Amino acid sequence: MPKIIILPHHEICPDGDIIEAKSGDSICDSLLKNHIHIEHACEKVCACTTCHVVIKEGLESLQPSEEDEDDMLDKAWGLCPQSRLSCQSIVKDEDLTIEIPKYTINLASEG
Repeated sequence: MPKIIILPHHEICPDGDIIEAKSGDSICDSLLKNHIHIEHACEKVCACTTCHVVIKEGLESLQPSEEDEDDMLDKAWGLCPQSRLSCQSIVKDEDLTIEIPKYTINLASEG
């Protein structure tokens, strides 16, 4: 099983973590299944940027982003060339290292 290495995030994952991910699951679903509560205000339909992550290692193993995702990412805080929406990024067979940005643009939280 591929692993996702999560770099430390001051609120969501203060010590960082390494989780096992199922190939075919999104990064967002993998995080949520492992009790890493990344925001996903649009219920994972590519309609917001709250699940924005930066792929530090393994970006080439993901399918390229589609136009809808790119349009949403243009609105994300801390956008960089390795930015992806975790709800749209499907894990394959390679390990990934991700960083959850410090801030998110969100008007409501799931709780």
